[in-house]
Amino acid sequence: MNARVVIDDAASLRALCEQIRASRGVAHKRDIDTVMQTLGAHPALASNGQPIAVGDDCAAIPDGDGYLLFAIEGFVNEFVEKEPWFAGYCGVMVNVSDIYAMGGRPLAVVDALWSRDGDAAQPVLQGMAEASRIYNVPVVGGHSNRRNDREQLSVAIVGRASKLLTSFDARPGEHLVAAIDLRGRFHEPHAYWDASTGSPAERLRGDLAVLPTIAEDGLACAAKDISMAGVVGTALMLLECSGVGATIDLDAIPRPSGVVLERWLQAFPSFGFLLSVADDKLATVQARFAARDIACASIGRIDDSHTVRLKQGDVHATVWDFRKEPLIGCGPALDVTS
Repeated sequence: MNARVVIDDAASLRALCEQIRASRGVAHKRDIDTVMQTLGAHPALASNGQPIAVGDDCAAIPDGDGYLLFAIEGFVNEFVEKEPWFAGYCGVMVNVSDIYAMGGRPLAVVDALWSRDGDAAQPVLQGMAEASRIYNVPVVGGHSNRRNDREQLSVAIVGRASKLLTSFDARPGEHLVAAIDLRGRFHEPHAYWDASTGSPAERLRGDLAVLPTIAEDGLACAAKDISMAGVVGTALMLLECSGVGATIDLDAIPRPSGVVLERWLQAFPSFGFLLSVADDKLATVQARFAARDIACASIGRIDDSHTVRLKQGDVHATVWDFRKEPLIGCGPALDVTS
């Protein structure tokens, strides 16, 4: 999304939809569909034979009276090369967000770090150590190789949840709700909206703790961490997994003052979540986030159309039709002839 689009008619909104579809963040998510075409033929099962849904922020493995949450993030080599400290920091931060997005609490992370010899890996490790301190999540092991030709990083995490928020439980008639910490700034020149580094650790941990309390109090069943795909791209994944559609009001999306819409739609916020919330729970959910000074708003209504539309004022345009093509391929089978 390099060129700015002035949305004053249907053609402009259609152009914005095409830019979202072609964006790098959404393109990376489309790669998941190819993987699922192979893995989908081999359903994931827990040791007790229970199916484990694939396509969520974390794998939720039934474990006693709750769930063990398991996730991993890998980082593009270019990002690790240019931003080694921040890459290490994000290795912990984004994994922690995935756990909270599922209604869980993180337990520990491990890393796989390949690097050159000498002190080349120190910035990455220092970034991880700082995020580990900030979010109070220990790094308990991993795998290291100091004989590589560059720095490469992936980080995995485990957590636990007593009640889940998933990508598979959004229901028609519910509100699509966005909760985003706007107290940040872009980590220039990237699309990362950083409301984490330099912020008080206790506040950051308290902000994230809202998510599991929402799950445990029965205020929502579905949620997803806003990823590199941005608000709309993340909504596409949530809606596809749940087998639903929605109309998203661009004017309702919480946005920092002075940030143009086109850039904000591709932003990856350090604290950003989408939830599916019923009418009678909406005010309580919004109050929970407002108490933490987190911007929270209903940005649309979920329906059973299997189509995602954007609107601004009276102008509407379709950004995705799951009856014609999947995005990540993790949703229910649809009748493509309908």
